[in-house]
Amino acid sequence: MNKVLLIIQREYLTRVRKKSFIVMIFVVPLLILAMGAIIALVAKDSNNLSTLQIVTVVDDSKIFVDKFRDVSNIKFVVNHKDLNADKAESKKDENISTLYIPADYGKKGSVQIFSKKKSPMQLTDEIEKQMGNIAFDYNMIQHHIDTAVIHSIKRADISVKTVEITETGDKSSDLGANIAVGIACAIFIYISLFIYGGQVMRGVIEEKTSRIIEVIISSVKPFQLMLGKIIGVGLVGLTQFSAWIILSVISSKIAGHAFNTPQSFMAGIIATLSTIPFGYILGCFLFYFLTGYLLYSALFAAVGSAVDSETETQQFMFPITLPLLFTYMLSVSVLFRAPDSALAVWLSIIPFTAPVAMMVRLPFDPPAWQVALSMFMMVVGFLFTTYVAARIYRVGILMYGKKASFKELSKWFFYKE
Repeated sequence: MNKVLLIIQREYLTRVRKKSFIVMIFVVPLLILAMGAIIALVAKDSNNLSTLQIVTVVDDSKIFVDKFRDVSNIKFVVNHKDLNADKAESKKDENISTLYIPADYGKKGSVQIFSKKKSPMQLTDEIEKQMGNIAFDYNMIQHHIDTAVIHSIKRADISVKTVEITETGDKSSDLGANIAVGIACAIFIYISLFIYGGQVMRGVIEEKTSRIIEVIISSVKPFQLMLGKIIGVGLVGLTQFSAWIILSVISSKIAGHAFNTPQSFMAGIIATLSTIPFGYILGCFLFYFLTGYLLYSALFAAVGSAVDSETETQQFMFPITLPLLFTYMLSVSVLFRAPDSALAVWLSIIPFTAPVAMMVRLPFDPPAWQVALSMFMMVVGFLFTTYVAARIYRVGILMYGKKASFKELSKWFFYKE
């Protein structure tokens, strides 16, 4: 046991003392904060065109003439020439477009806009919106309906609040925020398994190719070496995640005060976050991160021991990571829409897919027995994969110059001590 602890200490301290590790601890929260600010600014200005767009309107239906309204960076001009002349003018200047409205404008694809280059989406969306409103008013008038009365009636802004019925009473819950946190945790687990599992694999390959492993194996059993390396790198990952979470919270609060974020806005965020069971989510996140990491990193270590260079790992890596990739793709598109479907339940129980699938399902309060079964299967899964990986690792770590295959790995597994 002392030897395993020494290996864990060595793997941990070697990585956390690196300048790159220390720098990334502080840089990542700042990058997340900056990315959020950039996204907010881009979203704010996404509906504004960068240059003035002039739209020459050619209206054969005579319904839309002089009814278009100029908006930010879009100016409508009624033509006094024929269509071909306007198209020729649009061909010369990329900021001038020609909108042609035929008499049968209701026919799909009949309304056309001609321009030197592809029209911006904001421009076409604005034209479609205004034409829809103008056509609606025209049809109302044709049926002798007073459009002024219709427009005077304001649309009611109705907001539906979700309330969860619990044993202790009703409890407010923000499903959107819960889903966002669940998917974010699933993405973090998905990324971390590749990052830290890859570190284990590369570490094994480096020690094997440098022949340092031959010296280490003389005093430590292969299983002890593999276990120490896996746990050591895993603790590095936990340290990094913990630092990122703490620094992200601190930097967000500092940014809120620095930019004079309105109190009502901050109060709304706090009220939303208060509906999220962070203790439960964080506990599950740490469990699935640790067990998922132990499961996959054991396999990565086995792969590293079976090859002589990182370029040879591809044939083994794809089958190993395919279940995780498959679940990740489903989690951001399908699973959160049908969290109680048979597919979602099975993916959250199978150890190779559970770390991502269960984190997506947690906001929807899956039955306690499913969560318990999933956690039990994760423990069984990483114990089994660690055993299998150790059987391969003990042979592969001292095997040089022989190109491994899945058939060869199966032979290594059945080799006697």
